[in-house]
Amino acid sequence: MTSSKKLLRALAGETLDTPPIWMMRQAGRYLPEYRATRAQAGDFLKLCYNPELAAEVTLQPIRRYGFDAAILFADILLLPQALGADLWFVTGEGPRLSTITDQSGVTALGTVDDIHETLNPIYETVKILRRELPEETTLIGFAGAPWTVATYMIAGRGTPDQAPAHKLRIEAPEVFDALMERITLGTIEYLSKQIDAGAEVVKIFDSWAGSLKGDAFDKYAIEPTRQIIAALKKRHPNTPIIAFPREGGDKYIGFAKATGADCVALDNSVDATWAAEHVQVDGCVQGNLASRHMVTGGQALIDDTRAIVEAFSKGPHIFNLGHGITPDADPENVQIMIDTVRGG
Repeated sequence: MTSSKKLLRALAGETLDTPPIWMMRQAGRYLPEYRATRAQAGDFLKLCYNPELAAEVTLQPIRRYGFDAAILFADILLLPQALGADLWFVTGEGPRLSTITDQSGVTALGTVDDIHETLNPIYETVKILRRELPEETTLIGFAGAPWTVATYMIAGRGTPDQAPAHKLRIEAPEVFDALMERITLGTIEYLSKQIDAGAEVVKIFDSWAGSLKGDAFDKYAIEPTRQIIAALKKRHPNTPIIAFPREGGDKYIGFAKATGADCVALDNSVDATWAAEHVQVDGCVQGNLASRHMVTGGQALIDDTRAIVEAFSKGPHIFNLGHGITPDADPENVQIMIDTVRGG
């Protein structure tokens, strides 16, 4: 039976007259209602682990804009925390974690079977959302890809070039591979539980995939994603999976076939016309308007939005930004983007 939900239709390979639309980080600081709820929660992690409030901020952009999908409000670093890493957020600077630099650090992590005790509130958020979302709105769950999660666990924070992770994978490959395996297995269980709780689609965010080059991209971006998708498809054969190897460049070509992903999300460093020719030929693509347009607005926002819709109009396409919306975005520009996608 064909779904009536536009996002699921695109993920099934259907070319639609108007692409479904949602935004990465659509529940976020650019919205005053989000800021109010986050203040009510106390801090970011308390918001993530409060199912009622996490569901509320997930629903806010749906109420305001009527996006075709809602993405679970959580964070990719909740899984490392569930595995035993210390996690905290520094206001204005971002996340901090305890670091893993040797085998003893990997060994000290908890087992994959133990993650759900920490992550149960996330599954509860999914259940609430599945009950409360409009029937036409698709619910997306997500996790970070192993490489990206590993970069944070090794460095203890985000870094400009992921140098600590590259150093460990080159100098102590057995330690790095053991960490990657633990994250990969944990990600499979985490996403599977999200699907059990009601997520209709899951997305794998590899935010730092672009720093992997050549064979390293194949080994640490493609292969772990392939393993995760294969395991999830075995358990949940009807659940579509979106993969986002950000800044993959030419490596976007063939990524869907290599990993089994139902859709490849594209960042805005690649041209939509090029991507239609080289990536969309393998199935659904998602993207890829530059998020700066949500700040600057104007005719350039309208023109670029129309150009992307036109470039991908001959195949299955989900309209999205090429990266997450930023806190300084103007909510009015989001509405302009949506009206342009839906109204031409």
